[in-house]
Amino acid sequence: MFREMRRKKQLLPDEVSRGILERNTSGVLSLMGEEGYPYGVPLSYVLVGDKIFFHCAKEGHKIDAIRNCEKASFCVIDQDKIVSEEYTTYFRSVIAFGRVHILEKEEEKLRAIQILAGKYSGDQGEEGINMEIGKHFANLCMLQFDMEHLTGKEAIELVRMR
Repeated sequence: MFREMRRKKQLLPDEVSRGILERNTSGVLSLMGEEGYPYGVPLSYVLVGDKIFFHCAKEGHKIDAIRNCEKASFCVIDQDKIVSEEYTTYFRSVIAFGRVHILEKEEEKLRAIQILAGKYSGDQGEEGINMEIGKHFANLCMLQFDMEHLTGKEAIELVRMR
């Protein structure tokens, strides 16, 4: 169903690709937008197993696109170092493919935002996190992206350095 990577030498092992998703904080969710135009939107996220969670408003372009087509991809760039003397970049990135849906059940939505908040709240503590969630929960939408396929790729120069 999913294409094989053409430059197989540059393919990252699955555990490295997952590590990139775990340690980074933002990526681009790509959806089928209006009139067939792709819609890519940068988002904060958290990875839990084979699921990626995002938060957003209850209305807007993203929500409309998801309601029209659940298929999506999510891209995270881990490294992109310009090496001017070689006229290239030493890059490392991942792309996840899957389906995204809106969490409708209150308990699923709450669990997802607690996990997401835990990633970004630093030392704020559980009480502070729960107070902040409580302030915004009624107007909050949580999205769940179910990964079906994950690929990672890095510059051939980085492969050679290993």
